[in-house]
Amino acid sequence: MARIKGTEKVEHLCTTCVRLEEDEETRKELPNYWIQRLQVQHLDRLASVFLQTVVIQGEKTHEGRLITEITLPWLEIIQILRRDPAAAYKISPRKWEEIIAGAYKKAGFDEVILTPSSGDYGRDIIAVKRGLGTIRIIDQVKAYKPGHLVTADDVRALMGVLQGGGASKGFLTTTSDFAPRLREDPLIMPFMPARLELINGRMLLDRLKELAEGEEDTTLK
Repeated sequence: MARIKGTEKVEHLCTTCVRLEEDEETRKELPNYWIQRLQVQHLDRLASVFLQTVVIQGEKTHEGRLITEITLPWLEIIQILRRDPAAAYKISPRKWEEIIAGAYKKAGFDEVILTPSSGDYGRDIIAVKRGLGTIRIIDQVKAYKPGHLVTADDVRALMGVLQGGGASKGFLTTTSDFAPRLREDPLIMPFMPARLELINGRMLLDRLKELAEGEEDTTLK
């Protein structure tokens, strides 16, 4: 069998392990030690990729660090999530902030700032787009496990940050989901979608996959 390297290895291991989880017949056909070996390799690879640098940080500003580039591990993580969406819950909150900051950079924003892990005043990422005018976005990231829902109070807190932070628009992004009927809250609904967007785990993965489309064999910058 040909050796599998780099992102191909990530995709191969993720695909194999997901198939084993879904296909009982396949599990029966393979010896237990092979299944255990594949699972260990999968987990080891996840841990290795999740520890790698996904964005290059540049100059320090009064709000945080400018993001100058995204790296190949950024793409590898998206490939892992494409094959195994549950891997999202194995990524640390800080790493998620870096991944999403990288997404703004990849989307073509002129200035992307990753704020400090503490003392960020409710702003995890600040993204600026210049054109006929200037758009300044604040993104607050909630890396929650399944079942841990973002509440209306969480969203209202971001709205307060918007009012005092000079932002054109705010995003609240979560790996989980939002409380039922939150979008119908009379204090929240008037701000959507012009000044506020709520991005749940499914929407987040869809956006990341769209940004990574067609980049499998190129160096990302």
